[in-house]
Amino acid sequence: MNRSISTLSSGSRTLDGGVLFGSTPRKDWAGWIKPDHENQVQLPSRALLVQQDGKNILVLAGTDALLAPLPRTCRCQKHTHGLLDSLARHGLGENDIHAVVLTHLHALVSTELRHAIQDGDAPRLLFPTARYITGRRHWQRALRPHPRDRSLFVSPILGQLQVSERLELIDEASDDVLGSGWRFHFSDGHTPGQLLPEIDLPGGCVVFAGDLIPGTHWLCLEVGSGFDRNPECLADEKERLLDHLVAKRGRLVLARDPEVAMIKVMRDRKARYTPYDQYARLQSFDT
Repeated sequence: MNRSISTLSSGSRTLDGGVLFGSTPRKDWAGWIKPDHENQVQLPSRALLVQQDGKNILVLAGTDALLAPLPRTCRCQKHTHGLLDSLARHGLGENDIHAVVLTHLHALVSTELRHAIQDGDAPRLLFPTARYITGRRHWQRALRPHPRDRSLFVSPILGQLQVSERLELIDEASDDVLGSGWRFHFSDGHTPGQLLPEIDLPGGCVVFAGDLIPGTHWLCLEVGSGFDRNPECLADEKERLLDHLVAKRGRLVLARDPEVAMIKVMRDRKARYTPYDQYARLQSFDT
């Protein structure tokens, strides 16, 4: 099977640094990603495009980028580059996408978009002919969320997914959902049932880390975020996944790292995970 991967920008998000890094002291995380005067940090949202045998498959960490952009109300508004712009640079449009893998269904939307949703003007979902694929257990969580993460699930997005008749729910027993060379890891630490795809390439496997390991700083087992539902479980899951990649000499695609899109990982003499062989972006990577 011919297969290549590319990273796409699906915009950026601004988050409170203290929430983003959980119990990590500010004096540490502020040296990793510089905050503004309100303690806010900006992170990219990185998607993965997998092209195989004439099909285009997107992998998204959350549902933020799944909504069509809001229309500009006047010409003075600056165009915000998003996922469709990144796809266009690859010569692709909405109807060229055959499947969208959603690692989870959280959506951290902008204030403008949240107001539109509250006013009943939620944008439509992108990719009108694609299958939407996510985990069955996570879908059940999204429909009946805990009060601690209820705000992360946007009802109009879930409703549009449900009525699309193109939603496909998978579990640990699912096989050949996207053809040979795809496997799925399931993670409960950040959110129950998060789906992390592992994809075979000629040079070894690649795992899209979603929000289990959003960037290189989260390679440290002790570093988590305030969004994580089960921090102890998260640390154990990170260790299992990273040991798996070390053993297979696999690569990790990072959805939120400001500078790095893909890494390999080694474990040093102090049992710390260290990134190497780093790529800032991927363009039809197939080795």
